[in-house]
Order: sequence, then structure tokens, then C-alpha cells
Amino acid sequence: MMRTLHFHPLSSFCQKVLVALYELGLPFERRFVDLGAANDREALARLWPFCRFPVLEDDGRVVAESSIIVEHLGPGLIPTDRETALECRFLDRVFDLHVNEPVGKIVTDRLRPEGAHDVLGVERARDTLRTAYGVLDARLRGRTWAAGDAFTLADCAAAPALFYAVRIEPLQHPHLTAYFERLLARPPVARVFEEARPYLHLFPVK
Repeated sequence: MMRTLHFHPLSSFCQKVLVALYELGLPFERRFVDLGAANDREALARLWPFCRFPVLEDDGRVVAESSIIVEHLGPGLIPTDRETALECRFLDRVFDLHVNEPVGKIVTDRLRPEGAHDVLGVERARDTLRTAYGVLDARLRGRTWAAGDAFTLADCAAAPALFYAVRIEPLQHPHLTAYFERLLARPPVARVFEEARPYLHLFPVK
């Protein structure tokens, strides 16, 4: 079986899938995508018309969207217990929608030219991020990993989301901070961020 991941090592959603691949120990081929290159954009759009990565080709099947890709890779990162599985998927959505997306809004605004900044939109994004930190801190109290004792899809989403978020809005939440430190120490997560290191200078931090 041949798997090919179309990705960029700096993309948080690509990093989410990479964490899963490394965690599960699955072989795959890498296809680096430069969205600034017309040929790369056209090739990606042929696979996924929205032209967004990551996209996985798996033995002839095209799978898009990071959460779906992780589930597609196998059952190892989805709890078998129904309630825990729901918590896992819930937190996956929280990290993607209420941590990752606000960070994207703030970072994108930093790349806008003078006079085109969305000050109100950025402040709302920061408010969402702060709210998410509070929700997650309460949720993670007494847990080793996001959904409980096992490393899951939710942790794959959490690692890159928090990695970039703390560069935007520092953590001041004890349970979330301790959890993030455990994430950084996990070998598949550490590997993903080490691979991203050569590109981190492209992340706009002010």
C-alpha cells in the first residue's frame, strides 16, 4: 500500500496528520507543496479543488481534511469507548476551530499591508483564544492526555494548535500548560516540530 501526503511542514493541519503518522508508525511518501508555485497549486487542486493541504493519497484513494485523514489512517487514535470517542472528537473540534482558527486570523492580519488591518477581528480572535484556554484548562484537569489516559486524535490536533497559539497568546493556565509540556516531550510531536524548525522564521511573530 502506498501513501502519499501532500503537505507543508509549517502548516498546523499538516503537522496534525504528521503526528498521527509518526504515532502510528505508518510508512508514507512526502510530497512538499509550495502554494506560491503555480505547478504545485494546480497539482493539489486536481486532487482537492479547494487547494488546501493536507491531502492524503492512499492506494488510489484521495482523502482530504486533517481529522478525516487521521481517522482514515486506522482506529488507533480513536477511543473504542463511545463517550471517550465523543470527548476526543469534541476536543479535536475545539483545538481546530477555537485555537487554530483564531491563530490563523491573527497571523494572517499581520501579513496585511498597512491600512488594511482588521483590528476588531483580531481582538475578537484573541478573545476566542483566551476563552478556549479557559475551557481547555478546566477540561484537562486530572487528565494525562486530552481525552483521558490514551493519546488520541485530539492530541494530534492540540500539539500544532498550541505550538503556534502560545506564540500569539502566552499560556497562564496550569493544567493546559502542563499538558502542553507533555505534548512537546512526546517523540512523534517533537519530531514534527524539529522538521518544521527550518521554516519557523516564516511565522510572523511581533
